Amino acid sequence: MVKTKEAVELVGRIKDLLWEKKAENVVALDLRAVSESLDYFVVASATSAPHLEALGRHVQEKLEEEGLFPRPTEGQSPRWVVLDYGEVVVHLMTPEAREYYDLEGFWADAERL
Repeated sequence: MVKTKEAVELVGRIKDLLWEKKAENVVALDLRAVSESLDYFVVASATSAPHLEALGRHVQEKLEEEGLFPRPTEGQSPRWVVLDYGEVVVHLMTPEAREYYDLEGFWADAERL
C-alpha cells in the first residue's frame, strides 16, 4: 500500500506518463475529504480505442519498471480502463464514457490536484 506522500508523488508521475502519450483532459482528484474508502483518482481521456489501450499499457509498463504493479481489476472495456494502485486509481476513458459516467461531477466536492 502506498503512503500519502508517496501517493501524491505517484499521482504526479502518472499524470506525466499520460501526457507523454498525449492523453486529454488529465485531472487528479483528492477524494480523502469526501470519501471514507477512496484516496486519489487520476482521470484522463483517450482519442480512440487504440489510444486508450496505449495509455493503459504505457502507464502500467513504466510503473512496473519502478516496481509498482496494479491490483487485478474486473470488467475492463473498450471504453474504460482502470488501473488500481491502492491509494491511487487511474481511470482512462473514451470521451463518451467519461461524459456518461461523469466521475468529476460525481466527485465535484473533491479537491483537484
